[in-house]
Amino acid sequence: MIPLKYNIQSLKARSMSTLMSILGIGIVIAVMLSMMALPNGVVKATTNSGSKDAMMVMRDGAQAEVSSWVTKEAYRIIRELPGVQKVSPEIVIAFKVPKKDDPKGSNVIVRGVTPQAFELRPYVKLIQGRMFKPASNEIIVARRIRERFTNCDVGDSFKFGPQMWSVVGVFDAAGTAFASEMWADVDYLGQARKRTAYSSLVVQPKDRAAFESIKAAIKNDNRLKLQVKSEYDYYVEQTNGLLGIVILVSIVTAFMIAAAILATMNTMFAAVSSRKKELATMRAIGYKRRTILLAMVIESAFVAFLGGVAGILLALPVNFISTGTINWQTFSEVAFNFDVDRSVALTGILLAVISGIIGGLIPAVTAARMPITRALREI
Repeated sequence: MIPLKYNIQSLKARSMSTLMSILGIGIVIAVMLSMMALPNGVVKATTNSGSKDAMMVMRDGAQAEVSSWVTKEAYRIIRELPGVQKVSPEIVIAFKVPKKDDPKGSNVIVRGVTPQAFELRPYVKLIQGRMFKPASNEIIVARRIRERFTNCDVGDSFKFGPQMWSVVGVFDAAGTAFASEMWADVDYLGQARKRTAYSSLVVQPKDRAAFESIKAAIKNDNRLKLQVKSEYDYYVEQTNGLLGIVILVSIVTAFMIAAAILATMNTMFAAVSSRKKELATMRAIGYKRRTILLAMVIESAFVAFLGGVAGILLALPVNFISTGTINWQTFSEVAFNFDVDRSVALTGILLAVISGIIGGLIPAVTAARMPITRALREI
């Protein structure tokens, strides 16, 4: 067994080469992690929005709230069902608003709500200005919308249809899909857009048993013709509208992962290949092949691990990048942050270490198999 002291001294003796290997691997891993962070951020912004305990009630067959229709009579019936604790009736409409980088604008979801919506989503918090007044044209906007669209700061106003809308507050929605929305009074929004029904109902049952009984009651009531699913399941399904961007980025990410693996292997291959004489000499003085290979694997894995850590540190700043894409289910903008989370970081570390081991193992095997006489002639 070759002592670990040999590996430590070897790395010290080649400090500059080791540092360049770590940096090279780190840059490659950082690029890969940045690409992985994009689809991760898109999916998280959607799937983190819903609660598994809350129920989403929409028109039977509707794929999204913007195409759903729930009558006010249905709302009154459901509100009185046994086991119902809270009900939030909501109207969802798309407004086309000019963007700061595109005057033609993009669709933004405007959600008409009551105070119940804030009780069911306690993570939605006002961070600037004040709450909109009931029965008024006042509106509050998500922080990300304020950053990406014009006339969306507190005190601004914009026109959509015949109405002027006044921005009175900015809210934060903890990175959920609501961070891409504007919220207004549900009754005023309905009257302004001539909507005589709600888009959806968010129902909070008393417990899991009540969840199932309410779901069965709505399904079996022929007057309603509504579908029921958990709020979480609804938002998971909404990722289908983002499938195009997720697939595209995933394909690019797959190529980047392959490139990262090959680049890391190449870096470690070059680092170990230059030491073939040294390894063959160790074989000549009596060390067994498997002992030499184990020492090289440990050394390569350690260097690659440090490269992976460097890659994570280099990639972390992308978490502050905010961008947007189109949800083709709602034809509206979804704003999100790149997200290098624990799973993405661990993937980077794992790929770096595996690539480092393979990249170091191949030249080490070649050197270990080199005949002793040939090794002595080349020294």
